[in-house]
Amino acid sequence: MASIENAAKPDAWFTIEHGVFKAGGRWTITESARLDQQLRTLDAGPGDAITMDAGAVEKLDSTGAWLLLRTQRALEKTGRKIGAVQVPERYASLMANLDRDDKKQQSHPLPRMSPWRYRLYRIGKATVEAGRQGWRMLGYLGRVTAETGEMIGAPRKNLRFAAMAVQVEETGISALPIVGLLAFLIGIVLAYQGADQLKRFGAEIFTINLLGVGVLREIGGLITAIIVAGRSGSAFTAHLGSMRVNQEIDAMQTMGLNTVDTLVLPRVIGLVISLPLLTFYANIMALIGGAMMCYFDLGITIPVFLRQLNQAVDVGTLMVGLVKAPVFAFVIALVGCYEGFQVERNAASVGQLTTRSVVESVFLVIVLDAAFSVMFSVLGV
Repeated sequence: MASIENAAKPDAWFTIEHGVFKAGGRWTITESARLDQQLRTLDAGPGDAITMDAGAVEKLDSTGAWLLLRTQRALEKTGRKIGAVQVPERYASLMANLDRDDKKQQSHPLPRMSPWRYRLYRIGKATVEAGRQGWRMLGYLGRVTAETGEMIGAPRKNLRFAAMAVQVEETGISALPIVGLLAFLIGIVLAYQGADQLKRFGAEIFTINLLGVGVLREIGGLITAIIVAGRSGSAFTAHLGSMRVNQEIDAMQTMGLNTVDTLVLPRVIGLVISLPLLTFYANIMALIGGAMMCYFDLGITIPVFLRQLNQAVDVGTLMVGLVKAPVFAFVIALVGCYEGFQVERNAASVGQLTTRSVVESVFLVIVLDAAFSVMFSVLGV
């Protein structure tokens, strides 16, 4: 028989006698160091079966639950028959989740391997997880597409115009200063670098061609989408993740509200409306920045700049850049909302999935931009 119980019980205690392991008090992280040391030297005494009774536990967190589970596993390794740990009803789900995760880890142990094999294992695991993530996002895309079709069929009934207007303001109007400033500076940099190279051939005037085609076809839309992915996409994930942590989404589902109609579609439609307008605005600001650089660096006046720009580009050049913006917006909003709904009920998960949302959005935007470039090249646009 072993006993770690004093006349005046400490905050957390346990005893083991007559084949019964009893635990009580506050099994929390503050008591974990003392309990860990005492449990490691536990003497279970004689007997083939032991019952673990933690019904007297007043407070239990994940650290205390893990100590109980570890003790159960240690006693099982000695050959004794151990039943399930009996805990108060409010802590039953915590113990069940920890027990399930522990058994899953034990059923798939990581074999010992050399460093280069371990790196290959990590690459393979990341590849499989990326495939599963893509499959889940494809399923989510199907659901959003179906909900969008229902909304188009009955817009007055399903479309929340007020929420959509708020999203247009937050993702579009509020983003004008940062998008305009960055586009203006990129126009300056692009014109300066182009002029520096073309001066060698006496072809400074073609800096305007480079600027016009580069900005209108590629740079303007791509940079705007990346800025919006970092600004609005992350905000979607953080907002929905915080609602999930605070159980607001659960409350909406309990009330019978469709979370896609209420939370996702206004964001998707709002961003699809605002991103093309932001792209057009960024194109204008980049051309203004390039025109200023051409004036001060090359001495090209504004009328000459506009005349050469008119010869270099046409409406088709502008539309090539603008037609990609709604697709970029849909992908950014879809990823941001999807990752927001994947947040677990802790603050750390909000930060992790917000970062993942931005990375995935930027990656998909660049992939789509490359696909559009290849498609336009094949079509001769």
